[in-house]
Amino acid sequence: MQNDNDNTHEITLNNISFAYKQRNILENVDLVIKKGEFASIVGPNGGGKTTLLKLILGLIKPDKGVIRIFGKSPDKVRQRIGYMPQYAHLDMDFPATVMDVVLMGRLRKTSLWFSKKDKIKVLNAIDEIGMTAFINTKFNELSGGQKQRILIARALCSNPDILLLDEPTANVDQQTEKNLFSILQKLSLKMTILLVSHDLGFVSKYVKSVICVNRQVVIHPTTLINGAMIKDIYHGDLKMVRHDHRCSPEGHIHD
Repeated sequence: MQNDNDNTHEITLNNISFAYKQRNILENVDLVIKKGEFASIVGPNGGGKTTLLKLILGLIKPDKGVIRIFGKSPDKVRQRIGYMPQYAHLDMDFPATVMDVVLMGRLRKTSLWFSKKDKIKVLNAIDEIGMTAFINTKFNELSGGQKQRILIARALCSNPDILLLDEPTANVDQQTEKNLFSILQKLSLKMTILLVSHDLGFVSKYVKSVICVNRQVVIHPTTLINGAMIKDIYHGDLKMVRHDHRCSPEGHIHD
């Protein structure tokens, strides 16, 4: 990881708007993420969560406003951002080993060859998420939770300062989700982490703040999240706190 001395190690979005096929996805978004933040991005489907990540990455450009990562435009610092897209959007059924998949995180436009340094970085990333014993295992032979770990390792092997994760715990059981968050909690001690999640009640035990995205963006400390706020974000019923608790119409939690 690189160290800046100019206090620009943060994500800044100023008056950002983005539309797709004449449909407004995000409007007038202002957001500052400081160094070392561990935050969850929540909101209804189609609310703009993945779009927000792609704007931070510089994969898409806003129609209006300015984005700065470490004080620079996103495309200038993309190598300092690790990204794990939604697993459901990836075709990972080909016969590649764990080592092969994580090595993809070291691909560069300037070279299609992997150096000894690349392989060391990959081995370190795989070790960090506790999957060293599976280096030569075929990716498609892993469980859902193990695949998610490997995709996190792929995002980590570039030694990022910022880690962006799009639904890293989708389609895994509760114990696997807990194990993944334990890994992310340790990683958050040395990098800024933003992750998209639908299970706000679960992630609020781990993250410092919640970024609510529904065309506009509001950030809250997890201590302020309550049933009424959840209902306002999602416009409906949502699992909260325990998996057998739900938000009532009045915003209270009940069994």
